[in-house]
Amino acid sequence: MFYFLRKIGNSLLLIIGVTLLSFVLMVWFGPDRTFGLLGKNPSQEQIEQVRRQLGYDRPFAERYLDYLGALATLELGYSDSSGEAVRAVLARTIPVTLALVLPGFLLGNLLAIVLAMLAAWHRGRALDRVITGLSVAGMSLSFLVIIIGLQALLCTPYGVNLFPVRGWQVDGFGSYFYYAFVPTLSLVIVSLGYNTRFYRAVFVEEAQREHIRTARAFGASPLTIMTRHVLANSMAPLITRVLFSIPLVIVSGSLLIETYFGIPGVGRTTFEAITNGDQPVLKAVVALTAVSFVVVQLLADFLYRLFDPRIEQAVADGGGAAV
Repeated sequence: MFYFLRKIGNSLLLIIGVTLLSFVLMVWFGPDRTFGLLGKNPSQEQIEQVRRQLGYDRPFAERYLDYLGALATLELGYSDSSGEAVRAVLARTIPVTLALVLPGFLLGNLLAIVLAMLAAWHRGRALDRVITGLSVAGMSLSFLVIIIGLQALLCTPYGVNLFPVRGWQVDGFGSYFYYAFVPTLSLVIVSLGYNTRFYRAVFVEEAQREHIRTARAFGASPLTIMTRHVLANSMAPLITRVLFSIPLVIVSGSLLIETYFGIPGVGRTTFEAITNGDQPVLKAVVALTAVSFVVVQLLADFLYRLFDPRIEQAVADGGGAAV
């Protein structure tokens, strides 16, 4: 119990640090809307009045505490661009982003694990070289090149022309598949090379351990060895890889895909907030991203102990500080 209380305390300090840093950057280096709301040659009185309305004249500490309070209550203000409540913007866009990126993220990781297990079992042989070569080739292609290539192949008369070039009009599974197929395939392809290389390295290291050689000597099947021994004992790095990729994929991955395909998710909203200087939306996205990383860290700690009894024993023996 003390271990998790300490973890929660550290997580709260991390949230405060990240939100403070992001708030400082947005306050001191973000766009000043004062003169954008005023006409030409405003008087000093008009400037001061607008700055009071925007809250720019308030002390920094007071503005930051209000920011933390808004995050805690999810009263995140209103968008400078549209006037819509930021909470409503996020409630409308986050489900779209999750529906868009999570299938590709999960499929990309599952397929990479299967390929990595095959490569690790056939290490140094033809199948391993083919999988490794394709992984390196996939890593050398940029996300944008993959998106453009798939779009030309699947969405235009120059290819099979089966899917839309842009848009998101989903009202059922059929329309969801229609609009999400190409973005999902893009995510799978762009992540497959990196994930396969990482998982292969983890599995190869685990497959060289003494208990694996013993299982081979006793005639255990490849499937049993790779799933019940290699995969089971590699859960800690796999959990780390998967969980800590989720916030990045949801924010950075969706930003490019949604902007390119015209999908109204949180990535496109973030891009528009950056270009328009919409600070309430930006502050909300940055803060929620920081919170998601902290939640992921706590979940990872729990899953480490669930899947690896050695970590539980280390904590019980007083080694939790090193975990």
